[in-house]
Amino acid sequence: MAMAAPDIEQLIREAFPDAKVIVTDLAGDGDHYGARVVSQAFAGKSRVQQHQMVYAALKGNMGEALHALALETDVPK
Repeated sequence: MAMAAPDIEQLIREAFPDAKVIVTDLAGDGDHYGARVVSQAFAGKSRVQQHQMVYAALKGNMGEALHALALETDVPK
């Protein structure tokens, strides 16, 4: 069963309470999402580390309930 955008957003917000999170259904199929996550928690981290942090926040759903997620992460300006 696929995850809904609000569920993805909730998991990310639980891990990064300060984050600005935008989740978009890229294909309109409820299975391919894009997420932009901006959090101070990413400061000093490489892009790979930032993405790993977001994947960890998804609590094992990546590759299971969540098939594809195009990530864009950043630190607040």
